[in-house]
Amino acid sequence: MQRKEESRMSTPSGLKASYVDACNELNQAVNPFIEYMVDRAARSSRSFYDEFTLTLNGNSTLYPVQRLTDDDAAVLIRLLRRNIHITGLDLRFNNITNCGAEIIAKFLLETETFSDLNLMCNDIGSNGAEWLAKALQLNISVRHLRVNGNKIGNKGGMHFATMLQLNRTLESLDIADCDLGIQCVIGLATVLNHNKALKSIDVGRPLVYTLQEEMTVHMADMLHVNQSLQELHLARFEMKDFGVQQLCEQLANNKTLRYLDLRCNQISSDGANYLAELLKLNTPLKILDLSANRIGDDGLVYISEALRYLNDQLQGLSVTRNSITGVGLVAFANILKSNTTLSNVYIWGNEFDEEACIEFASLLKVGRLTSKQTDVSPYWIDGHVYLAELAHGLQMFYYWIPQYGVQDEAACNASMALLREPQSSMSQFNMEDTESSSTEKAHSSGSISGDSLHLLNN
Repeated sequence: MQRKEESRMSTPSGLKASYVDACNELNQAVNPFIEYMVDRAARSSRSFYDEFTLTLNGNSTLYPVQRLTDDDAAVLIRLLRRNIHITGLDLRFNNITNCGAEIIAKFLLETETFSDLNLMCNDIGSNGAEWLAKALQLNISVRHLRVNGNKIGNKGGMHFATMLQLNRTLESLDIADCDLGIQCVIGLATVLNHNKALKSIDVGRPLVYTLQEEMTVHMADMLHVNQSLQELHLARFEMKDFGVQQLCEQLANNKTLRYLDLRCNQISSDGANYLAELLKLNTPLKILDLSANRIGDDGLVYISEALRYLNDQLQGLSVTRNSITGVGLVAFANILKSNTTLSNVYIWGNEFDEEACIEFASLLKVGRLTSKQTDVSPYWIDGHVYLAELAHGLQMFYYWIPQYGVQDEAACNASMALLREPQSSMSQFNMEDTESSSTEKAHSSGSISGDSLHLLNN
């Protein structure tokens, strides 16, 4: 049973004082970074009833950072016990170890209001993962958990697989870059045959020591049974065309998956052809990420033909860094004139010839694409048009944040906006970009030669 003084509630305006009191009670020195961020969060709280996530990311470049340790975690937990307004905690890129994970896990056993926990890129191992997983077996409030970047290994991953057998409230789980083994990934796929609560899972970059694609096959079989999962992230999964074929065969009958992330694999034009056949079935898939593969011109042409008339569901497509030349890019640009559903396209890192640059400059000029919906922007030199990169993408700022400037969440992490409110997001992009597009058109029209303007209009 909690002590009376630990269970009392503080108002958001008294959050800083509550943190200092907690430090004094535990004989812990005040962390100036925590003190500053707590005070900042309290000042931004609009009312007594506001719930918010306390962000204490150790990779912040805007403030002097003293990265959090296990001792800081103990103070924060005491602070959380006194403030039910704090429903989320962002502790990414700090120095929290297994001991800190144990402290947090014990708090999860007693809370009924805490919903969001981000422990990305700390120093948590398999023992810390075991504490967190066992706590989540009984917890009924946590909805989102990110432990990616912690080397919990195959053993730690198996603890989370066991947790998913009992937990019925967790909606998103990110355990990518955790050195998971084949046994763990297969275990997670098996558990998801029965778990109906989880909507998003990221198991990217497992440790693969075989040329067989057992993990992909089990994930594909899971998609045939699971009808609740909406996001599946399989980046750096050592996936080849055979694995893509297995996924597509099972996704043909899946009615819930909306986001398929296949970044950084070994998918060629044959794999893209399987995906094109899937797109022709007009499944509910809204976002497809093929960044950093090798689909080439043929692969993009296959996908373009599928999107021309047979698909009105896909809204976001990324084919960055795929060894695509002007031939494939021009074919893709042409289908965007007939397909009006695909709103977000990302093509940087391929080989742009002048014809491809002209086509995409034209799409931006007429408003078919806006600058917030793509990662390229046209510019003109001596009457010739070129494309420059924009820091926009489906998940641009996930492991890192920009050092300066204002982060436009809807443009930089477009996948979140598309999944949250697809139609509203598209309208938001168009409304916000109308004024800037008009300005760009007026500026560019004064710098384009007559021949180039004629090419754009055609």
